[in-house]
Amino acid sequence: MKTLFITATNTDVGKTYASEKFLKYYSKKGLKVGYFKPLETGVVTLPIDGNKMLNLVKKLNPDFNVSIEDVVPYQFILPAAPYVAKGKTTIDINFLKEKKKYLESLCDILIIEGAGGLMVPIEENFFIIDLIKEFETKAILITPSKLGCINDILLSQEALKNRNIDFDWYINLYEDKDEFNKVSKPFLKDYFKELKFLDDLN
Repeated sequence: MKTLFITATNTDVGKTYASEKFLKYYSKKGLKVGYFKPLETGVVTLPIDGNKMLNLVKKLNPDFNVSIEDVVPYQFILPAAPYVAKGKTTIDINFLKEKKKYLESLCDILIIEGAGGLMVPIEENFFIIDLIKEFETKAILITPSKLGCINDILLSQEALKNRNIDFDWYINLYEDKDEFNKVSKPFLKDYFKELKFLDDLN
């Protein structure tokens, strides 16, 4: 059983898009895929990200016969960090670990989507990066292509290394596309030698 936790350098970097890419990628390889988004904020009626991915997974893997409450157990109205959006609700990490275990039993690979970036707070002293550690899973760091991405990439990677979390990373080439090649790519290519782009994942 393999589990991947899709995280990012910040919000609106493309975690849901990345989740979709990885779900389709592994499905094409013949694996039964599953999806889990432990927390989603900004939910008015249905969780937009979670519902979209659940509908996709049910097409790719009919055996993943679960409800949106299974896939997104914590849903909050306020579009803010879970710590703020949850109000007086306590996020039960053991409950989320049990939910993860249940969803894993229905698939060959479970794609978990985080909320915001690595240091988004869930509880006062518990962050998304800590949830990745608790889940004992590999992280997939999604990074932007806009000006400033070098700093975001290096800081996020340092945080993952400091927690001894195994990770891979992909650039989501969606902002400053024309500028990326001359503004950010020269350093990234020299520093990392090899770059992976999300759109190359087929």
